[in-house]
Amino acid sequence: MHIMEGYLPLEWCIVWFVISLIVVAYGILQIKKITDETPESKALLAVSGAFMFILSSLKLPSVTGSCSHPCGNGLGAALFGPAVTAVLATIVLLFQAILLAHGGLTTLGANIFSMGIVGPLVAWIIYKGLTKANISSTIAIFFAAFLGDLLTYVTTSFQLAFAFPAPTFTGALTNFLVVFAVTQIPLAIGEGILTVIIWDRLKAYKPKLLAKLNALAPNEA
Repeated sequence: MHIMEGYLPLEWCIVWFVISLIVVAYGILQIKKITDETPESKALLAVSGAFMFILSSLKLPSVTGSCSHPCGNGLGAALFGPAVTAVLATIVLLFQAILLAHGGLTTLGANIFSMGIVGPLVAWIIYKGLTKANISSTIAIFFAAFLGDLLTYVTTSFQLAFAFPAPTFTGALTNFLVVFAVTQIPLAIGEGILTVIIWDRLKAYKPKLLAKLNALAPNEA
């Protein structure tokens, strides 16, 4: 999903950077608000960021000859919302670009938009929708993590098709979706299962904190 350094045209780098900057700025304000109201959530913020860093650093070969990796953005989205997760993703992607040559600085905005904004937004909508319907948060977090991961790759496919619409936008999008999104489905399922394992441990050991963060279904709080 990480678009590598220098791959996107300058104009698209600027577009994604500006959009991402606005969301990240709002996310920083949200983090201050959350940590002021719930100081004990700081450790959980760190766990969410570490979870994202570890999972998204795992480069796995794809059947198409590309490589894929989990994203880890569903956990933070369910706990803190998409704007906060955008900040976590920014930190993660910045370190990966500098230390691991994973992604790039010029494409940072584009990668934040896919992994830190769209993916978490989808995960948050799915998670909140299911838990408000009194569906178990364990089930909700699986689908949130699964779809948050998958839509991250769908977004990357759109970004690449916008930048390189040859021979046509539709043709380019189809090719990129086959390379990135379709092959990501098994990894997205795996990420959903792993996120469930972490989530159930959090529910067992930190139920009061999850309740304070409004991260549980109404019948679980």
